[in-house]
Amino acid sequence: MERPNILFITLDQFRADSLSCAGHSVVKTPYLDMLAAHGVRFARHYSQAAPCSPGRAALYTGTYMMSNRVVANGTPLDERFDNVALAARRQGYDPVLFGYTDQGIDPRTVTQANDPRLSTYESVLPGFREVLHLPEPAVGWLEWLQEVGYENIGDTQHALSSENERPAEHSITTFLTNTFFSWLNGEDSSQPWFAHLSFLRPHPPFVAAGQWAQKYDPAQCEDPIGVAENRHWLHDVLLQHGATKAPQSRSEMQHVRAQYYGNISHVDEQLGRIFDELKRRGEWENTVVVVSSDHGEQLGDQGLLNKAGFFESSYHIGCIIRVPQYEAAHGNVVNEFTENIDIFPTLCEVMGEAIPLQCDGMSLSSFLHNETPVRWRDAATYEWDWRDVLIGIHPEHDAYKWPYDRRLEESHLAVRRSSEYAYVHFGDGSWLCFNVGDDPTWGTTTTDAVIVLREAQAMLTWRANHAERILAGMLLENGGIGRRPAGFSSE
Repeated sequence: MERPNILFITLDQFRADSLSCAGHSVVKTPYLDMLAAHGVRFARHYSQAAPCSPGRAALYTGTYMMSNRVVANGTPLDERFDNVALAARRQGYDPVLFGYTDQGIDPRTVTQANDPRLSTYESVLPGFREVLHLPEPAVGWLEWLQEVGYENIGDTQHALSSENERPAEHSITTFLTNTFFSWLNGEDSSQPWFAHLSFLRPHPPFVAAGQWAQKYDPAQCEDPIGVAENRHWLHDVLLQHGATKAPQSRSEMQHVRAQYYGNISHVDEQLGRIFDELKRRGEWENTVVVVSSDHGEQLGDQGLLNKAGFFESSYHIGCIIRVPQYEAAHGNVVNEFTENIDIFPTLCEVMGEAIPLQCDGMSLSSFLHNETPVRWRDAATYEWDWRDVLIGIHPEHDAYKWPYDRRLEESHLAVRRSSEYAYVHFGDGSWLCFNVGDDPTWGTTTTDAVIVLREAQAMLTWRANHAERILAGMLLENGGIGRRPAGFSSE
């Protein structure tokens, strides 16, 4: 295979069910459907964390939250971690970014106390060269709107909330696509490239651009999953942190869904423009395309909006991968549990790069080759942490100070989601076990000791199997034997 171009696309807050090829009754995604027909769709694909920074840290490094420890928007990413952009650089690519990566700088690498990167979680992942950086505020887009004639556009939140008042040609989604085209048409088509397009949409606000705001009739939108009668105490915590109470009236909730779907279809249209341009340039058959997300969206499920907690609407996301040369698998739908941490090792293999020992994920290459993996997971696992509301709050009494105060670690949960059960374990030792096989609404729990013990043991085994392994697979015997970490040389 000729060294391919890599087009790595993320759609922020993109739910797995919001695809017409996945059978959704309302939203239409013809270009994503086309990509799935000429690639592989992973139907049981999960993000490993929420919100943005934790979700993307797992995606970019191939590691679980328990390994990378990016637990909140604002938690630094340890510089020791390898990532997809650095791996691409080692293979001779110049990885470029359009959008954002939401990764905080390791403060130990900063020499100036007033360095602005110490006050933001929206720095660029090491290894990427930013062509268009669109963190909050999206200054580049706002400046462009002023250039094309809009006055008093306000801040980014106002500009996004008023996208329905302007043509879709002036949306933040179209602006990113056009900027990518400007860069692409200045590139030498004989040289392979690596581009990460990080689209904001369908992330809130729930206002679609231009004609897409009218694309779907709210009355045709399905109702969300309701709030269970035996709701957990964390449900109320979510309303205080990270999540928003969904509209109480059915019509308001249907309007939110219609706008969310409009945002998805608008991004889908822009992806179609990109795919057509690659075909026009003669690059479509030598471009690997990956489409996924950083996390999901509650969209009213369990009475919540946004992303947080243990419900899978916040973590079950879409994923489509197309490797042109692997035609035998084109059109396949994979129903095994796959995870965002699998994307980094997959791209390593596509690029001809050794998979770093840090990776908790497993390459999806077998599925892309229409083969059955020798070993595979039987559940997806994800985590959520809410310690950021406690950081800086410590009693004065010495008995409650570090290393004795472990309350930050208690503000954490991990979920093992198998075909039949979703086992949730909290950092304080409490737990829940949902019977999602019989009740996919997450409204039915079980306390059956046999089932709970089995699920808890499986989670403990998961943790044991994904402990730090960079040096653990090596012995200092005969010059060093076993797995050798990156950069090790016996010469």
